[in-house]
Amino acid sequence: MKKVFIIHGWSGYPEEGWFPWLKEELEKRGFEVIVPAMPEPDEPKIETWVPFLSKLIGVPDSNTFFVGHSIGCQTIIRYFETLPKETEIGGAVFVAGWYNLRNLETEEEERIAGPWVNTPRNDDKIRKIINGKAVAIFSDNDPWVIPENQNSWKEKVGAEIIIEHAKGHFAGDDGIKELQSALDALLKISS
Repeated sequence: MKKVFIIHGWSGYPEEGWFPWLKEELEKRGFEVIVPAMPEPDEPKIETWVPFLSKLIGVPDSNTFFVGHSIGCQTIIRYFETLPKETEIGGAVFVAGWYNLRNLETEEEERIAGPWVNTPRNDDKIRKIINGKAVAIFSDNDPWVIPENQNSWKEKVGAEIIIEHAKGHFAGDDGIKELQSALDALLKISS
């Protein structure tokens, strides 16, 4: 059975925004879908989130798929980095993912985001594990994700890029309750 892990972002939660809709749509199509509550969502840390995801997933295979939102995207690629290099996954959809951020307003935001932005990654290994089975979705008016991130996801991960109009950061606060492009991308990757 194909299994999908939907990983929320910073201060996110499993019932936020479009996650319940995507879960239901995928379940209708026979997927098993897990939307975990990530630990301490207001203080996301690499050393907490990546091991949590690793333990949750166990051993991934070609029927294991990932959907990430915002810092959830970083969590997924940093998880991929920990896998044996011969690991196969089914694919990944990254929504509002970033390598660099803008408009961080407080020292606390900079302290939390800093390690995610500045800790080096093994992009070659991540790209090999993804193996061309990735889509990155962006909004043309995201207040935090700078447009240069599109090139980063294309070059570093090999993701196909989709740009949505006026979806903000695709967060619950943006009123996004459905995300057809994420569903379509996952169905395409998994077919």
